Amino acid sequence: MIDRRGVLRLSLAALAAPAAARAQGEGGSGGAAGANPAASGSAEAAPTAFPLADPTPFSPDMATNMARALAQAPFKPVAAGLPDPFKSLSYDQYVGVHLQPGAALWTKDNVGFAIEPLHRGFIFSTPMRIDVVEDGVARRLVYDSRLFDFGKPGPTGIGDIGFSGFRVLAPLEDGGFFELATFQGASFFRAVGRGLGPGPMARALAIKTADPAGEEFPFFRQVWIVRPTLADAALTIYAIIDSESVAGAYRFTLRPGETTLIDTESTLFARAALDHYGVAAMSATHVTGAIDRGRSDDLRPQVAEADGLQMLTGGGEWIWRPVSNPSTLQVSSFVDDNPRGFGLLQRDRDFSHYQDDDQHWENRPSLWIEPIGEWGAGAVQLVEIPSDAEVNDNIISYWRPKQTLPAKGEIAFAYRQFWRRSPPERPPLAAVSTSRSGRGSNGRRRRFVVEFSGGALASIRSKDDIAVKLSAAPGSIASQRTFFSPGQGVFRVLFELDPGGDVYSELRLVLEAQGKPISETWIYRWTA
Repeated sequence: MIDRRGVLRLSLAALAAPAAARAQGEGGSGGAAGANPAASGSAEAAPTAFPLADPTPFSPDMATNMARALAQAPFKPVAAGLPDPFKSLSYDQYVGVHLQPGAALWTKDNVGFAIEPLHRGFIFSTPMRIDVVEDGVARRLVYDSRLFDFGKPGPTGIGDIGFSGFRVLAPLEDGGFFELATFQGASFFRAVGRGLGPGPMARALAIKTADPAGEEFPFFRQVWIVRPTLADAALTIYAIIDSESVAGAYRFTLRPGETTLIDTESTLFARAALDHYGVAAMSATHVTGAIDRGRSDDLRPQVAEADGLQMLTGGGEWIWRPVSNPSTLQVSSFVDDNPRGFGLLQRDRDFSHYQDDDQHWENRPSLWIEPIGEWGAGAVQLVEIPSDAEVNDNIISYWRPKQTLPAKGEIAFAYRQFWRRSPPERPPLAAVSTSRSGRGSNGRRRRFVVEFSGGALASIRSKDDIAVKLSAAPGSIASQRTFFSPGQGVFRVLFELDPGGDVYSELRLVLEAQGKPISETWIYRWTA
């Protein structure tokens, strides 16, 4: 069964490539859902742009003031009903309808971006109000079915049903546009780096993720998209999220390039006390990888768009935690104070390790979070959900503040997202290049090999100068061997874990020289 998160993942991934292709081939048109005016037989000339509602004054603090006011009143969900032609669209029907050529905002205005409104339907029934801001004035974007094409005679007489979200398009050097970012579904959004495919999904806020009582999904109630200029080289989006427990004001600043940057400033206003909420949340697919390839019966060696969680602690320790597809739900907390960075990364870029000509997992972006300001005490949370379907985002990570947000309280966070092949900062240490595991010599033992490369290893000539600090709790290390290739700067640790009667073990490994770390710290949770 495909869960809600998985269906969202499936639909957005499938929409990305057609949108980019149409944008390049048709001068910036994109994909959504709607009606074909020519096919409907209407004699009225089709419009070439979405109408705008009457102007209202706009100021940068408007989203914050509105979110604060929302939180002071009981939560009211938006009406999500749809007219008959749209309420029961299948997945194939939804992705088969498109925005009319040239209907995306700003494609001919040379402002450095274009906006493609997305139709409601399929699982995207909740409307998102979209306002366009120019010269201090906001105008609501009004739905018009004639600007959409169903690919067959479409319905007529459809009123203003709004939109489910939008895509941000950026220009290509040789003309046309590519999909830079998508905001659609609850508070989900994602971006890509230039030349990369779709990868991890971000969300504005996670609430009670993996909680036995159930997860709460805030949604984008309204956004304001500020018309940029070519000189800006950035797009600013203000947004309000809302849910039963919290309302929030966000400001996103998008900057395209080899790395796509999204600066996020947020203020949360609590209706009810929050003791489990996640900041800078992200999710990714991991069905099978080098360390857990026995979990899946798949002809492809690996099926994953993220192979690990990287962390840079407030104390300056670099940590690498391979992620896995466990047999039972696993939640790990990495306690920290004022973290300096974390993210879900795709380190393995070798096509032969995936052998998937359709998905190209090796070409997925990593997502790195760099906190702005001090976040205080808390933990980087990692949730690993059992999954046998690649359409499910089963790996989730976020910063969970230690501080409870009381009812009527508010708190602010700011951070920068880097959507790129690797984090902008590499540790000045040997990094983990491979983590593999398999059955051990007997009984319940498990064999592991962890390979480090680069960093100080390049200047070390003897493995006797390297101290291996390896521990397991619970359980014990039954055997350990090391292999060093000085000319290549590669050091491998082969060991066996004896878990005894336990069903899990926390493993920790770091290389030292002269009493100081010369590698990042490898951490892994083995489960039966």
